[in-house]
Amino acid sequence: MRYRTATPEDASALAELNHQLIRDEGHRNPMTVAQLEERMRVWLASGEYQGIIFEAGNEVLAYALFLETDTEIYLRQFFVVRQHRRQGAGRWAMQQLLSNVWSPDKRLTVSVLVKNKAGVAFWRAMGYTDYDLTLEIMPGQPRTRNCGIRGSGSSGR
Repeated sequence: MRYRTATPEDASALAELNHQLIRDEGHRNPMTVAQLEERMRVWLASGEYQGIIFEAGNEVLAYALFLETDTEIYLRQFFVVRQHRRQGAGRWAMQQLLSNVWSPDKRLTVSVLVKNKAGVAFWRAMGYTDYDLTLEIMPGQPRTRNCGIRGSGSSGR
């Protein structure tokens, strides 16, 4: 197994994998593969994000897409190809990032959907710990619930 830096020429293949990632984790991103490809190409060409592709022979096992600042590395996307899951490819890829790609003196962050139980478990196994939880009210959902508030805000006295 080996890894290499992704280039804008990899945008098409990475877009296909990104599309699988979106579906597998249950994300609401509605982008098409073509839209994902254009976004990936811009990110990689501009240097806004860096990509790493993990391979065995001529086969892609996984990829990572991350943003690096002076103090933090934000892992935006990490995907292991379905047929290579639960075989150590994800752990191996993360070990390469942690040992050979990323600086040890930076804060590492990743976002994972709460309903993606396997993803949450994987990241915790990789050493990540809970930091925050984003909650939301979606359009069309009631904006208020019974909060135990009576009347118009008076104390009743």
